[in-house]
Amino acid sequence: MYLKSLQLINFKNYEEAELSFSPGINCFSGQNGSGKTNILDALHYLSMCKSYLNAVDRQNIRFGQQFFVVQGNWFKNEQEINIHCAVKSGAKKVFKRNKNEYDKLADHIGQFPTVMISPYDRDLIVEGSEFRRKWMDGIISQFNRKYLDDLQRYHKILDQRNALLKNMYEHGLFDRESIEVWDDQMILVGTAIHEARKLFLEEFIPVFQANYNFIGNEQEEVHLEYRSQLNSISFQDLLNQYQQKDAFSQHSNAGIHKDDLLFTIKGHPVKKFGSQGQQKSFLIALKLAQYEWLKRHLNVNPVLMLDDIFDKLDHLRVQKLMELVSQQHFGQVFVTDTDPQRIQTIFKESGFESKNYVVHEGKIYSEEAYTDFLNGKSDVDATGNSAFLNSEQLL
Repeated sequence: MYLKSLQLINFKNYEEAELSFSPGINCFSGQNGSGKTNILDALHYLSMCKSYLNAVDRQNIRFGQQFFVVQGNWFKNEQEINIHCAVKSGAKKVFKRNKNEYDKLADHIGQFPTVMISPYDRDLIVEGSEFRRKWMDGIISQFNRKYLDDLQRYHKILDQRNALLKNMYEHGLFDRESIEVWDDQMILVGTAIHEARKLFLEEFIPVFQANYNFIGNEQEEVHLEYRSQLNSISFQDLLNQYQQKDAFSQHSNAGIHKDDLLFTIKGHPVKKFGSQGQQKSFLIALKLAQYEWLKRHLNVNPVLMLDDIFDKLDHLRVQKLMELVSQQHFGQVFVTDTDPQRIQTIFKESGFESKNYVVHEGKIYSEEAYTDFLNGKSDVDATGNSAFLNSEQLL
């Protein structure tokens, strides 16, 4: 599986762009802020129906415009498949496969898996539990459709339960029977989610530990600890225990929406005790384990995206990462970096050929076209000036 081509209109800083890709390695170099990461984020839309960086779709529309379109042609199972995403201010997001709109966006999840390694991954360590839950849920959901359905249902139940708690508080009463209607549904779905998370981590943790030991080049004990209120008590008993607190606080204080992952090294939290190098190795190992898990369960090579990570890694870790890329036979890879010579050198030393682009002021050039542009040739056109999409007819 790989992405053959990508078309953008009014997406972030791109007015229009049309690109074709190698099934192997594709490199984008350019200064910070030029739009390199936005290309990878467009790929994430085609994979997960949403941005990697900004959950609010309309905020990804180019400034001053009313819509954006991201469209790509995937090659999978000897077939070419067109995926079309359009977002218009004030309208529902449109997602199509071969011109047929999905009934549910969830039907697309897991069809074209991607894994992004990015400087923003540090949020998994330094931010709150929601970031780590969403990361874990995003992996499981690509393989387990029931899990995704359960997750969506759970949050709808949670919203209804919280609304009822607030309403009862405002009217100065507590209706136990009304709450129990939502409790019964919450217990059924929440228990299934908890079990799925446990099973996932039982398989995922050894893969992660092996990747960390390789990338970190040292046998340090690392671990992911699943922290859930349901680890030591039944969901029913948990809700009974928190019933009074829920009534006074007007929201649900217990459940799988409070779950967290504790990242540890040598038995201590990585957030507090891990060095910068250890944290980087930890995050890369997490993402490589994610790649391996998805590859194993979906029986396809996910697209791997490496966003501006080489200037954050020492030479040894770069070598180790390239060894893993070689050993695990990654499929299509997308790389961004501020230094074009560095990424070309890295891949040449590793024996890989790459297709190279330069991103400059919202336009994307081939290496040859960018050289001509620097030499002042007036007839040079960037791929970012494509006339591919030019009307709202594609919305």
